[in-house]
Amino acid sequence: MTQPWHGLINQYRTFLPVNEKTPVITLNEGNTPLLRAAHIREIIKEEVDVYFKFEGANPTGSFKDRGMTLAISKAAEENAKAVICASTGNTSASASAYSARAGISCIVIIPEGKIAMGKLAQAMIHGAMVIQIDGNFDEALNMVKEIVAKYPIVLVNSLNPFRIEGQKTAAFEVCDQLGRPPVYHALPVGNAGNITACWKGYKEYMAAGRTSGLPKMIGFQAAGAAPIVLGHPVAGPETIATAIRIGNPASWKGALAARDESGGMIGPVTDDEIIEAYKYIASKEGVFCEPASAASLAGVIKLSKQNYFRAGDTIVCTLTGHGLKDPDIALKVSSEPVRIKADLAALEDTLKGCCI
Repeated sequence: MTQPWHGLINQYRTFLPVNEKTPVITLNEGNTPLLRAAHIREIIKEEVDVYFKFEGANPTGSFKDRGMTLAISKAAEENAKAVICASTGNTSASASAYSARAGISCIVIIPEGKIAMGKLAQAMIHGAMVIQIDGNFDEALNMVKEIVAKYPIVLVNSLNPFRIEGQKTAAFEVCDQLGRPPVYHALPVGNAGNITACWKGYKEYMAAGRTSGLPKMIGFQAAGAAPIVLGHPVAGPETIATAIRIGNPASWKGALAARDESGGMIGPVTDDEIIEAYKYIASKEGVFCEPASAASLAGVIKLSKQNYFRAGDTIVCTLTGHGLKDPDIALKVSSEPVRIKADLAALEDTLKGCCI
């Protein structure tokens, strides 16, 4: 009989910095689907296998839950009374949910007007103290760092090493689900914690003898928020993909190490390329991800046009969050509903040439 899933800490305990004194704060995160692309030949001509690791299936709808279960569990172990984070949305949603479950107060600092409503709603309904600042994410993170230096509040951004430790489990799952590591693992890059964490996970799994190889890590930043690509911070990052609208990533060095050690790359994709991939994933593959998630496939499509891949390559694209996080974008890029009278003849007339 298959054992029930009880969350990442219980599944991968031997790879995580926990002990018998660590209270496990879990929403049964992880174990997300790895879906083989069904129609990829329409946009990528090489004979490659593309898989989507759909992190939107996590409890709060994003990959952030992987790191948050561990960060909040360790905060609870230390009897923390409050946690704090700066966020473009997904971190705040996850931190507020796990804090609520742990009975710990949560403070989230968000950039005013720069957060998708679905994510803001999550933080608010979970009872976090939500503070909007007249500034961007990087300014919010700087403020949070100054606060935790002065007060006994635990930082749960990806600067918290337990966040990276939890997020590395995505690499474990990919290997377990595929039976091997992929040739390439493509990820969106915003604050750069995810590419850093996944690379750490792949290396640890190989060192433990669970796999016999490593993938090449390929990351993609929105062209208007591409500090790693440019080699310097971006003061006013802009992109439709709010989750990666970050001008000075906290895990910059980790992303560079993942790129260089794996023999991969980090490149830019435009908002138009992101939206094209976003619509394809939903309309052809049946997976509704948020715009930033689609940066991974947008980058793979772009590289395929440059003959970057070889026949037989396996490529995993991380889809970082659920599309319901940012429904406004979905409505903006989709066709308007067809309006007709409540009349059968009108319906039949509308369907002619389509279905009947």
